[in-house]
Amino acid sequence: MAMNREQKRAAQKAGQLNADGSQVATRDRRAPAQRLKTERTKPGEFVREVRAELKKVSWPTKQEVIRYSTIVLVALVVFTVFVFAIDYAFGELFRLLLDTGTARSLGTTALPSAVSY
Repeated sequence: MAMNREQKRAAQKAGQLNADGSQVATRDRRAPAQRLKTERTKPGEFVREVRAELKKVSWPTKQEVIRYSTIVLVALVVFTVFVFAIDYAFGELFRLLLDTGTARSLGTTALPSAVSY
């Protein structure tokens, strides 16, 4: 397969080619070892491991949670108002276009919106 310089350099960085451009010998990959039922994690050990992992988590402070929640709520309100305004504007535009087209085609200036008996 023909490769340009850039492709060769990328392949060398990825470890697919040697410095002289020859193919790197690939090693056989083995399937991951299957766990037997006897190697199952016991519930107590699982809980201990979960607690140990949760201790490593970098939890946000109360002030950070309040700040991020406020930012999300403000952004939600802003985007909701924006979408409402765009929807309302396009709705009114189409209503105006459809109403004037209907009135012109019938030869009248206005149509009754409701009939009362």
